[in-house]
Amino acid sequence: MSRRAVLAVSGALVVVVAGLTAWRLVDRPTALQQALELVPAGSSRASWTDWAAVRRELDAGVGPRSSAEEVDAFLSEAFSRDLSSMSALGTSAGVMQEELGFSPATVSWELLAQSDEGAVEVLGVGDDLDLDDVAERLASLGWTEPDEPVGVWVGGPDVLSGIGSLTPELQHVALLADEGLVLTSDQAPYLERAVEVVHGDRDGADDLAEVAGRLGDPVAAATYDGAYACEKLAMAQADDDAQAEADQLVAAAGDVHPLTGFAMGLLPDGDVRAVLQVEDADDAPGDADARSRLAAGPAPGQGGDFGDRFSVERAGSQGRDVVLDLRPVDGQYVLSDLTSGPVLFATC
Repeated sequence: MSRRAVLAVSGALVVVVAGLTAWRLVDRPTALQQALELVPAGSSRASWTDWAAVRRELDAGVGPRSSAEEVDAFLSEAFSRDLSSMSALGTSAGVMQEELGFSPATVSWELLAQSDEGAVEVLGVGDDLDLDDVAERLASLGWTEPDEPVGVWVGGPDVLSGIGSLTPELQHVALLADEGLVLTSDQAPYLERAVEVVHGDRDGADDLAEVAGRLGDPVAAATYDGAYACEKLAMAQADDDAQAEADQLVAAAGDVHPLTGFAMGLLPDGDVRAVLQVEDADDAPGDADARSRLAAGPAPGQGGDFGDRFSVERAGSQGRDVVLDLRPVDGQYVLSDLTSGPVLFATC
């Protein structure tokens, strides 16, 4: 191991503070947890954007009457601040606003949940969005109206191609006025399954909701189950030299255990919180120590040091959850960069 790497690991500060109460699960589910309980069980990953919070962060004046150009400008500013990287709607926003009557400029929040079986986009909407108007727009644009008010409006790629630049996730739509939700998917049967979850006929993604609870109320976040995290964040995605360096760094930092869940969120104060869940609560304190050391050292597979991107402000564990609070360096896109691998401190 290089002398630089040894010093980085041995000199890393592990901050296990008395303020861990801030990481405890709140008495009631957060908005992100509630959203995750609305998507099908078996979802392996989910991406969250609190659009109301993004608009507050940017002091944006966009709303129902904004033009497509104004909405696209809003999305561009959000992207420059790493506030929209978890959204599936970035390139669709202006067209959505103009043609469908809603967009990131008007919805409250967005959750994209994915599994091997399908994907569903869930949008929280307020009373100011007239879903009857949205229904009229869908009918005029070519979607086939369902037999039931809470059924699926069937579109498809041909409908979308005739409108403009829209993500495939908008091919089929369900308008749930009583719940204040719009659901969309590229697969009509999977969307029907998601509607059943909303109505309580199927189980939601409780495992993802559990690990997301430590994030509190992030502006944007990603949540993965253990299998997905251990595959997509793995050092196996790096070249042989980076993998060899990673092995040495992990050996020097201490034992780490496989993850059963992972979440990372951008908080309203600009910090980023990472939650890494292990199987056994007895292993969590040691993992917190080792993973915080790894997070303060070199970043093989990504280049440079993690310290070039953020500082580790606080680290510790609660139950099975290892929690790292990270303060990004100005201009660094920590959330979007570290929710795909290789990420050494998230190694399994």
